[in-house]
Amino acid sequence: MEFAHIFTLSVSVVTAINILLAGILIFIERRDIGSTWAWLLILFFIPIVGFIVYLFFGRQLKQKNFYKLSSDEREYLRSSVEEQLKELKATHEYRNDLLIQHNKLLFTNLNSSKSLVRTDNEIDIFSDGNQKFDALFEDIRNAKKEINIQYYIIQRDNLGKKLRDELTKKAKEGIKVRVLYDEVGSRKMTPSFFKELISYGGEAQAFFPSILRLINFRINNRNHRKLCIIDGEVAYIGGFNVGDEYLGLDPKMGYWRDTHFRIKGESVNDIQGRFILDWHQATKQPIELEQFLHRTETHSGTVPVQIVASGPNSTTQHLKNMYISLIMSAKESVYLQTPYFIPDASFMDACKIALLSGVEIHIMIPNKPDHPFVYWATWSHVGELLTYGAHIYLYEKGFLHAKTIVVDNEVSSVGTTNIDPRSFSLNFEVNAVVYDQPIAKKLQNLFLEDVQYSSKLTLERYKERSLLIKFKEAVSRLLSPIL
Repeated sequence: MEFAHIFTLSVSVVTAINILLAGILIFIERRDIGSTWAWLLILFFIPIVGFIVYLFFGRQLKQKNFYKLSSDEREYLRSSVEEQLKELKATHEYRNDLLIQHNKLLFTNLNSSKSLVRTDNEIDIFSDGNQKFDALFEDIRNAKKEINIQYYIIQRDNLGKKLRDELTKKAKEGIKVRVLYDEVGSRKMTPSFFKELISYGGEAQAFFPSILRLINFRINNRNHRKLCIIDGEVAYIGGFNVGDEYLGLDPKMGYWRDTHFRIKGESVNDIQGRFILDWHQATKQPIELEQFLHRTETHSGTVPVQIVASGPNSTTQHLKNMYISLIMSAKESVYLQTPYFIPDASFMDACKIALLSGVEIHIMIPNKPDHPFVYWATWSHVGELLTYGAHIYLYEKGFLHAKTIVVDNEVSSVGTTNIDPRSFSLNFEVNAVVYDQPIAKKLQNLFLEDVQYSSKLTLERYKERSLLIKFKEAVSRLLSPIL
């Protein structure tokens, strides 16, 4: 009888907790409706386990002043945006033709994510890991004052050790070195890995660290950014993490195809500013801008760039808005490369409207699953777009990890953002939007080169898939809001 009483009481408590969480989901947390229903199903169909899963994966971040900026700092950011908005609306003095043609995209990024447009940049493009890291190590060796490094993944392998050792050498020389890595992405990382670097004055910090390396209630909100800023003069942004697999040395994944930018110009300041905020959040150190180098001299570059960031600290999905604005601005073509394609209804509608209006949409995804549910959910969504006339390519050479979009051979974006709910609403992400035909053409040519190593997924081929694959797609699509 006593056991029955305890059992009944336990069920009542769990039910009450589920009802409370359901109320929070529906009335307090302003989530996507699909995500809300997915969590409600989890809470009610697997009550106890669902509650635990919610604690680790479901809770949203506090969104008001997440970075704890002072009123002066917030006013500085606000006034900078307002000043540029006035300038852009009042004069065409420093706007090139593409900025005028794509002013809606420019204003969307400026109003939504406070992304200032900088017009004096130079950009190098890397599509191979060896080339990217050769250039990065050379810039590190030439550093004179400061190196700031931020990666979602830093592996304890040969490439990770080489990066650490190069940074340690610079710390020995008196160069200020900061390393920020994601706790979950770099799950094999331990503080001892950077012991020598720290002994020479360098700093290394995990973002959202675990409690005793065991419990992490922020496991669902990862810092997925990959940024490197050297002397405030040159910055790297894109898809490559740090690990031997990104050099194509993992037999399972094969050749690693990714895209990364090396930028010189005033946009380096904006990338630096993003690092400053993340570093401050991770270390809880007060923001002292004078501790970080900022470029002051003019630069001879001519490429306009906006650095667009988004994360769970915002109620607005800035990067999703950026992608949708890009697609809706297309008049002729969209070329999109992504390892995961699990868009929400608004993104899918933008693609369908573009396709129905005569825009050619070319999407390339890997034909090698690193996450099975994500892979089959991707197939489900690209299959739907096939019926509207989209061109879908399956990259066969290795693993495609590039996050690239090119519109009308004019405007492009490269960064860390995948086309999925995680990147749009759960992770901290950042992209560079570039208003420049030569850069767009180079990126589009890279896409066309990759087509040679891809097979085309036609509507006929898609319809011939087996019942097992259809079942996998159906289950994965149902789970897609929380993948």
